[in-house]
Formats: sequence, C-alpha cells, structure tokens
Amino acid sequence: MSGKLDMSLMYAMHNALRRELEQMARITARVDDDPRRFLTGAVGWDIFKKALHIHHTAEDEALWPVVREIVAGRPDDLALLDAMDAEHGAIDPLIVTIDAALADPEGGPERLAAAVDALATNLTGHLKHEEDEALPLIEATLSLEQWQHYGQVHGAKTGPDGPVLTPWVLDGADEQTITTMLAILPEPVRAAYHNAWQPSYAALDKWNTKS
Repeated sequence: MSGKLDMSLMYAMHNALRRELEQMARITARVDDDPRRFLTGAVGWDIFKKALHIHHTAEDEALWPVVREIVAGRPDDLALLDAMDAEHGAIDPLIVTIDAALADPEGGPERLAAAVDALATNLTGHLKHEEDEALPLIEATLSLEQWQHYGQVHGAKTGPDGPVLTPWVLDGADEQTITTMLAILPEPVRAAYHNAWQPSYAALDKWNTKS
C-alpha cells in the first residue's frame, strides 16, 4: 500500500505474526514427536504472545478510538471498527486455550493442534480483514500526526522488549522494510540492532528445536 502514511511497521508486524503461526502449525502437524515438547516453555511462544498483546493494545488505545471519532455518523465505517474490536476480543481466549493445552499433561497433542489451528484461523482472518478494509480506512481518515502518534504509543509499549521484538519483527523481512524501520531509530539503537540485538535473536532456540 502506498499513500500519505507509511504502514511498513503494520505490515511487518502482521507478517511476523503470520510467520510464527505457520511455524506453530508445522510443529503441531508433526507425527514423529509430541508437539507439546516444542511449544511448552518455548521462548518463541512467549515472544509471539508479547508482540501480539502490544500490537493489539496499541491499536485499541491509540488507533481505533481516533478513527471512530473521525467517522462518527458513518454506520458502515463504525461497523467495521466494531468488527475490529470483536475480532481482537475473540483472539485472547484462544491464547488462553493454547496455554491451557500446554499445561495439561493429559490433554494430548490433538488438543494443542486444535487450539493452534483455531488461533491461526481467527488471527489470519483478522489480519486480512484489517489489511483489506481497516487500513484503507485509516489511510483515508488519519492525519500524519495521528498516525505517528499511534506509532509512538506502539513503540513506548515495546519499551525494554525492543532488543528482542525489533529483530523478531524484522525476521525474514525484505531489505527495504528493514531499512525503512531502522531509519526511524537513533544511530546508537541501529548499531545495537546490528551488533547485539539481531545476533542474540538469531541464536535463540525459539521453538525448542535445537536440542
């Protein structure tokens, strides 16, 4: 999408979430080993949950309310925002279900696979809905200042988790996206990304597959 607003961070976050959902689906599809071994205590699952919580919380606090105020009196647009809220609300219980499946030694791998499938179906559907309809609405309604404020709120919520979440979001991103996202960071932070954050992230055994 091209326009007045740079949505690189939004798309990078969405693609990172899809990437991890695909990885979890591959794990739960394994027939040669119990998939719970790979997800139980996995740092990849913890990072995914944290990134998703930050992303949705920033939207709920600093994005959708601003758009809602602008489109007040426009029923179709308000219905779309209601759908965004409802889809967010439906995802959190699915996270809880996966955690419960991981904590239940008697649940069996089938329970975990079903829970991961439900999360993947709901979250990927939400991301597509947001990209197809909500992002064009944002592009048409928000000012650059309002969009930048959302980005600032998102960044503030990332806070001390930046050394992990920044390379996580950029994992597998194209060079243009990486350059665009790093360009907004101060030079010392960019240096930290290249010299410490990215190498440390690359060394993580995110899904307990290296042992």
